[in-house]
Amino acid sequence: MQMPLKVGDQKMAPTSTGRPTASENPSRGNRQPETAAKKDPLDSWMLSPSDLKIKAIADFPRPTTKTQVRSFLGLVGYYAHYIPNYSAIASPLTDALKGKVKKEKITWNEECEKAFQELKAKLVSQPILFAPDFAKEFILQTDASEVGAGVVLSQRIEGEEHPIVYLSKKFSNAERNYSTVERELAAIIFGLKRLKHYLDGQKFVIETDHNPLRYLNKMGNTNPRLQRWALSVQPFNFEIRHKPGRLHGNADGLSRLE
Repeated sequence: MQMPLKVGDQKMAPTSTGRPTASENPSRGNRQPETAAKKDPLDSWMLSPSDLKIKAIADFPRPTTKTQVRSFLGLVGYYAHYIPNYSAIASPLTDALKGKVKKEKITWNEECEKAFQELKAKLVSQPILFAPDFAKEFILQTDASEVGAGVVLSQRIEGEEHPIVYLSKKFSNAERNYSTVERELAAIIFGLKRLKHYLDGQKFVIETDHNPLRYLNKMGNTNPRLQRWALSVQPFNFEIRHKPGRLHGNADGLSRLE
């Protein structure tokens, strides 16, 4: 059985083989040698893989508007079924959304801060965050907003979807001028580059709420940038699946960090 990744792992010292340690890859002894030798791409001498995988959550800024609260609750709510008493914990944040003006600033009080920190802690602890299993299919969930990209690498463990890595990035001024389809594809490119060592040689699924990306090979003919990006993803073995936005709250929430 795949074991959950624990928060607070000790820093990883580089090993002579470059392989993940037992805390990162608890079941490596049951895999084929070539699979067990895969090195975690987020390994670092300064931060442990677990630190880097949760950085997007740890750095999630304190919401100041109702829009930002909705983005955070969309991310957390995606995994609400793993969080006992989720509604009660989140109630100070949902109460902050009351009122007719949807984008107004909110009054952030001690109860809101407590709920915010507790929910962030839940996202990066068991039973939500898991270590990767290279024998199972990876799911790359991506989304883009006007300000940035959000990526979640997930797997289905015993029928339940669990995140492996959370990633986010802010778009540059030039990227913010991209068309919608360009921003959505930029989010995919960002995820593939950062998670290449998980996905290289693997058959995996890309989930996006932008349906036109399913026809990626055709749309590149009319846009040089899309054509260049379409060529860059060809070495990967993936299938793009459309996922309705209302069911895509985890990547969507990460894409809206400012």
